[in-house]
Amino acid sequence: MSMQWTGVMPAITTPFTSLGQIDHEFLAEHARWLVAEGCSGVVALGSLGEGGTLQPDEREALLTTLVAAVGKQVPVVAAIAALSTADAVAQAKRAEALGCRGLMVLPPYIYRGSWAEQRAHLCAVINATFLSCMLYNNPIAYVVDYSPEQIKEISELCPTLHAVKESSTDVRRITALRALLGDRLQLLVGVDDVAVEGAQAGACGWIAGLVNAMPRESVALWNAALKGDKKTINRIYPWFLPLLRLDTVPHFVQLIKLVQAQVGRGSETVRAPRLVLAGNERAEALGIIKRALAERPVEASSSSQFQ
Repeated sequence: MSMQWTGVMPAITTPFTSLGQIDHEFLAEHARWLVAEGCSGVVALGSLGEGGTLQPDEREALLTTLVAAVGKQVPVVAAIAALSTADAVAQAKRAEALGCRGLMVLPPYIYRGSWAEQRAHLCAVINATFLSCMLYNNPIAYVVDYSPEQIKEISELCPTLHAVKESSTDVRRITALRALLGDRLQLLVGVDDVAVEGAQAGACGWIAGLVNAMPRESVALWNAALKGDKKTINRIYPWFLPLLRLDTVPHFVQLIKLVQAQVGRGSETVRAPRLVLAGNERAEALGIIKRALAERPVEASSSSQFQ
């Protein structure tokens, strides 16, 4: 099956047991639930998935679980991030061997270097396999900002670069990329609280965080944004925004897992150095979540829109 970078794809969280091990049973069930609710793929091992805290064997086991659970229905995409180019290339090849259908390629960690070095790294990783690749541009998290012109350059060097996850929070990047590249790359929103604006600017997909807890609302909102269905957007988006904004702050992993716990779709458990939220921060977040749940729109079936 070919890789299509469209629709709502969860940046899936990694569930841990009380002993700190990956909860593979829940992970598989959670992925199947997300797909049943309308998600078009699963992106694993990113920042929200706490990929940087996992050992190589854990990363492989997680991908194996996801491919077995949903890989015949939707693409499983592996985030590729490493200190060295050699390590990133090895991760890419292993993801291909395990049955992933796409890669989300991140900048090299720690040493950022010049554009020539960045370009060489990205090309080595993207060209290492036959898998469809998505470049991840997140200057806020990774302090590397790929300009539309640089992305165009990479697209000319790498035939299997098919998409960009744009997380600069500036929706003008979507229009700039579209103007420069036409339809050469599929563009995806990578920040939860600009999903509607991104769709209106020309994005065709959304790599989402809160979808881990609320896939039905996420899919309904995205479909409405693509269609320009203002009635549905106005019904869902203002209600959803306080939750979607939890994806944009430093403790977004803990916050999204807290929402999952509150809706019965996982636990708050994170892996060190992260700690579970406590004190006023947790109380404030719970207030936002409980208000949202009390005002939650009537759920539609997974194949319909909110009416």
